[in-house]
Amino acid sequence: MKQEIKHIRNILKEYARLKRDIKTFSQVSSPVLSGMPSGGTRNNGVELKLVNHLDLFYKMKRVEDAIRAIKEPQYQFILVNYIIEKKHNVEEICTMWGVSRSKFNYMKNEALVEFNKKFK
Repeated sequence: MKQEIKHIRNILKEYARLKRDIKTFSQVSSPVLSGMPSGGTRNNGVELKLVNHLDLFYKMKRVEDAIRAIKEPQYQFILVNYIIEKKHNVEEICTMWGVSRSKFNYMKNEALVEFNKKFK
C-alpha cells in the first residue's frame, strides 16, 4: 500500500512540474510552419517542440480528468490544494474541516487510492 501511495504522489508531483513546463512553453511565440520541405533528414525543431507540447497537454489532461472523476469534493481538495499546489498544510485543513491529523491522513490516502483508480 505504501509503495502504491508513493507512486501516486509521484504522478501528482510530475503533474505539478508539467503545469509549470506548460506555462514556459506557452510563453514561447507560436512557430510559423512553412510549406517548404525541410531539406533532408534534419530534425525539425519546431515539429519536435509541438509534439512535446501536445504530449505535456495530454499528460496533464489525464491527471485533470482523473481528479474531476472523483466524486468526493474533499478528496479533490486534498489532491489539488494540498498535494499539487501546496496551498494548505495539514494543520490548516484539519482546522478547516474539524478533523484529527490521523483522520486527515486517512482521507489523504483514500483520495490517492481513488485518484489511482480513475487515472488507470
